[in-house]
Amino acid sequence: MRFDTKVNFAVLFLLLGALLFSSCGAKKKSTSGPLVGGVRPNKNAPISDASDARGMEYSKDKLENYAALLGVKQKELDNKSLYYVIDEWMGTPHRMGGLDKRGVDCSGFVGMLYRKAYGKDLPRTSRDMADVIKRKYDRQLKEGDLVFFSFGGRNIDHVGIYLHNDKFVHVSTRKGVIISSLKDAWYSKYFTRCGTPTI
Repeated sequence: MRFDTKVNFAVLFLLLGALLFSSCGAKKKSTSGPLVGGVRPNKNAPISDASDARGMEYSKDKLENYAALLGVKQKELDNKSLYYVIDEWMGTPHRMGGLDKRGVDCSGFVGMLYRKAYGKDLPRTSRDMADVIKRKYDRQLKEGDLVFFSFGGRNIDHVGIYLHNDKFVHVSTRKGVIISSLKDAWYSKYFTRCGTPTI
């Protein structure tokens, strides 16, 4: 009887481990540099792990900050509410299955953000989200498109929302809600597909 309990515990442990590494990405070492000084430069500035964000000066205007971070003019930010919602959640930690400010996972965050910014309901998992997009080439990406990653095998493991100039917002397992670059060696390696939700 004791042997069966140990075997059941081992199987449960392996299943939980597989779930952890398949849903929102494995931990990584970023090659693009730290957060903006490791913290927000001021209370109104967005957090990013994109190396071009280091040393930037930020204003009190959140949209202006995001435009500067993304390398576009403020008027090019198509959905202003998208950035206000991102800012509200920026830095929220990763938590598997989470859907609130105590912690959120990648698909939970993308689903919540899409609902608030676009008024559309997406499927709950990144794999199911990947099934409801009109696929595009990465050079065709527009603000609000979804970007998907596979960290091993053929399954979709991670999802984010494309912003501008190869930047996307997502939930990092180590850094929480953050803006990263598709040109980062890690994300470039595992980038799998992208497209516009058809829902």
